[in-house]
Amino acid sequence: MLVRYKKALEKIAMGLLSFMPQEKDVKRLMETIQQYEQLDHWMLYLWKKDEEYVGIVGVLAEETVATIQHITVIPSYRGEGVALGMLQELHDLEMFTHIQPNEETAPFLQKCIPIIKEAECN
Repeated sequence: MLVRYKKALEKIAMGLLSFMPQEKDVKRLMETIQQYEQLDHWMLYLWKKDEEYVGIVGVLAEETVATIQHITVIPSYRGEGVALGMLQELHDLEMFTHIQPNEETAPFLQKCIPIIKEAECN
């Protein structure tokens, strides 16, 4: 289940974001969290499975287009469809008519987006 980021989840969000290669540096990680907290068009969602947060997806929202800025899953949950679930639920929120990757998330999302589109057709 997607949970919208709030300040109380800051440490959990930072821990999840640190799994992204470009977010290894603590200073950059702090700057990223500040963007999600301060900019209205930057939205961060955590994925909660049972009582544990296991993934995170960050979106730059421009009208009805969502550009995925960050997406990652705790290593022990990878390969279980968590990222696909996050993207599907993001799509199901009906806030966005189009979900696209940025340069850093493109290699991963190119695998996921066709699966979501195929599910829409069925």
